[in-house]
Amino acid sequence: MNYQWYPGHMMKARRMMEENIKLIDLVIELVDARVPMSSRNPDIDGLARNKSRIILLNKADLADPKWNAAWISFFKEKGFHILEINSRTGSGVKSIQGLVREACREKMERDQKRGIKNRPVRAMVVGIPNVGKSTFINSFAGRACTKTGNKPGVTKGKQWIRLNQSLELLDTPGILWPRFESQEVGERLAMIGSINDEILQTDELAYGVIRYLLKEYGSLLEQRYEIQEKEDPFEALKEICERKHCFLKGQEPDLQRASRMVLDDFRSGKIGKITLEHPEEWL
Repeated sequence: MNYQWYPGHMMKARRMMEENIKLIDLVIELVDARVPMSSRNPDIDGLARNKSRIILLNKADLADPKWNAAWISFFKEKGFHILEINSRTGSGVKSIQGLVREACREKMERDQKRGIKNRPVRAMVVGIPNVGKSTFINSFAGRACTKTGNKPGVTKGKQWIRLNQSLELLDTPGILWPRFESQEVGERLAMIGSINDEILQTDELAYGVIRYLLKEYGSLLEQRYEIQEKEDPFEALKEICERKHCFLKGQEPDLQRASRMVLDDFRSGKIGKITLEHPEEWL
């Protein structure tokens, strides 16, 4: 399956970000902790050149804690300010204000020397679709500022949000990039729900998830679905059909229904804490 999704509104959103970047002191980039590099839009580094940078490892509760720690070290070595959070529950969010001050210390000191007082830091919040930007902003602000949803493309335009006297946020739509570096990146983004499911083949995507789980997290898959140890993703999916009573007429396995269940269970963390990529792949 060819993984690619770049609707016209994303191109428009990118132009909007380019027009507003001159107003910005800080870029806060949300990534999905399960795929920290695959969920980074490579265009952001060029867009945010010469700006202070924070990376938030969002949905950290869904990822393998061992690899969360490894990714934090990876990004710190590259000079980013980095924090793992769960914007849905608010875990880690209270630490962000201090991280903003640390990232923008030079800017604040320059303002003081120039006699500029009470000028808020202006931060642009960026990230790919369905990475949790709107949920993060609502959690950070302590109120419903933006519309949220579990499908990509909920945020359509820019929105300025005044958090307090020292910080303003510019919320932006989630954007991908015109062409993925590899189909493996595209597949990982499809697995976490950052590509519109309506253009995907659910069964093929589920095979990809199961294939990876059999290799890296076989015991979690076996525990969740009470299946025997398997090597073949198709055989594993057929047994999941049996265990979860997913049948068509005549007791034929309902592979589509089981595929959707596996995807939903993976995305929601019901299978377990899973990370799909490791830092050494990106060295």
